[in-house]
Amino acid sequence: MRFFAAGICGTALSLAGSLFVPMGRPQDLAPRAYLITPIHSNAVTLTNSFFDGSLTFDGTVPITGARARFNVSVFNYSHSLNFFGRSSNVLVSLPYGVGNFRGNVVGAETLAYRSGLLPVSLRFSVNLKGGPAMNVQEFRNWNQKTILGVSMKVVLLTGQYDPTKLINLGTNRWAFKPEFGYSRRWGHWLLDGYGGAWFFTTNPEFFSHNLFSPGTNTQTESPIGSFEGHLSYDFKLRLWVSLDANYWVGGSTSLNGVQSPGTLQRNSRVGFTSSVPLSKHQSMKVSYNNGAYIKYGGNFQNISVAWQYTWLGRPN
Repeated sequence: MRFFAAGICGTALSLAGSLFVPMGRPQDLAPRAYLITPIHSNAVTLTNSFFDGSLTFDGTVPITGARARFNVSVFNYSHSLNFFGRSSNVLVSLPYGVGNFRGNVVGAETLAYRSGLLPVSLRFSVNLKGGPAMNVQEFRNWNQKTILGVSMKVVLLTGQYDPTKLINLGTNRWAFKPEFGYSRRWGHWLLDGYGGAWFFTTNPEFFSHNLFSPGTNTQTESPIGSFEGHLSYDFKLRLWVSLDANYWVGGSTSLNGVQSPGTLQRNSRVGFTSSVPLSKHQSMKVSYNNGAYIKYGGNFQNISVAWQYTWLGRPN
């Protein structure tokens, strides 16, 4: 009975562990992602996010009371540039996570703790309409109407990963997200909408070379379609609030070529974001979001606080 329970626990927590890193991908809520800045603008952002909530398996495994609580700290650096006459932006993100997981499997409580680097991500975006590359003087005389843009986000094969463990901070694979963005301003009001899709490579060593699975297991995940919308209001320059919502579908997993239909995600989150300027170069951003509809995956409350420092050219 102990071996059977451990096997069931392995299945359940492998699913739980797979939620730790991907949850920050389709669940993104990022208002004003396609707004432009003058060329040679730079920004450093330090973000700390706290997640607390339950794990929903939709009957795929006999596990109850599954919960996760963790912090993710992220260092971001962004730089704007001229890309064939269009405004574009490069963003690099380096995250670090600390998490606790627990769940009752066949009446036995199982705990797991992880701390370390999560996968590094890179994002390149370019505006196709309404966003020409501009210097500071040109930007001051420009008024936004409609902006259309595209972006590509790549999550590198990095992050703390041990194939013998069920729960990892890394996923041992690459991920890619092409996206189309829309932004429209009416006076103080701003409407943003994005549509994209996540694509994943194969994890060639998923929960392998251990007591319960001495061989090598491969895991694949189907693409995830994601949709995101934001309605924000500017009180004055850099002081704004936003209502945020998203929806994503897909992501069913397969182990050694055998698909698990119950792992299909059809989820949605809603929340708000507020940005407050602190000085000429500094600002603070606070956001909160929660699951509106979770079919499979992590149903978390999320609170994030971010500090940002911006400059043009070199700091002064």
